[in-house]
Amino acid sequence: MNTQPSESRKQRSARRAGEFPPPPEPLAVPVFDSHTHLDITVHEAGVPGGGDDPVEALITAAAKSGVDRLVQVGVDVASSRWGAELAARHPSVLATVALHPNEAPTLADLDEALREIETLAAEPRVRGLGETGLDTFRTGEAGRPAQEHSFRAHIAIAKRYGKPLIIHDRDAHEDVLRVLDSEGAPESVVLHCFSGDAEFAAECVRRGYLLSFAGTVTFASAGELRAAAALTPPEQLLVETDAPYLTPVPHRGRPNASYLIPVTVRALAEVTGRDLDTLCAAISANGERVFGPWR
Repeated sequence: MNTQPSESRKQRSARRAGEFPPPPEPLAVPVFDSHTHLDITVHEAGVPGGGDDPVEALITAAAKSGVDRLVQVGVDVASSRWGAELAARHPSVLATVALHPNEAPTLADLDEALREIETLAAEPRVRGLGETGLDTFRTGEAGRPAQEHSFRAHIAIAKRYGKPLIIHDRDAHEDVLRVLDSEGAPESVVLHCFSGDAEFAAECVRRGYLLSFAGTVTFASAGELRAAAALTPPEQLLVETDAPYLTPVPHRGRPNASYLIPVTVRALAEVTGRDLDTLCAAISANGERVFGPWR
């Protein structure tokens, strides 16, 4: 969850109003959304086309676009529990659980919340710890010790359970690497909604981390991000929505959802100079390697 500070009042209003974009041309080779928030999407934007079961409608819309698997990401205890329950009953959904870095400083008992996250991490269809990390954009100095304590705890849980770590990194590149170095990174690390430049991307690639690109890679101002994507090897690349946020151009400002992944993955194919079908196959293989089989 990484909303952009430049989002205008008009764009926020459009997103909240539920003005979903039309579906794109479906992908010929299915791919997965490595980071979505179905619960927040339904709460903030509703669902494209309506329906009695809005979550099921979002999953169905994604499948029609060639996005046949989703990773539902937790940001607090309640959303993590919700995601774990959804994944337990839905074959195309896996879950991750965590306290968002901006959530950690607000909790009266952070350690108790971390214990609840660890309990959820043991669930078989919970396949990652995240989104966790550091965010110096929204949290001031007073909240940073709690953020770092929470981040270190999530790293430890990920290693205890052998599950990937999904990192939220906003304006904190050097500190994220510092903490990972001091704790020792889990086997799999995913930089969610990668926001660094080519130099930071090269450092993450060298360490074996996966870089997950969202709709931001289509923004006109995102030249450095496109340079980062261009140097990322296909075996270390993922694609995501962060829905309902970060909707790709030309639909920026409207609600995002997993069915719009084809817009972003086509942009990634162009940026990286790779064949679209081959890139989709590589991303899917990365998902199975990092998160395990969906079924």
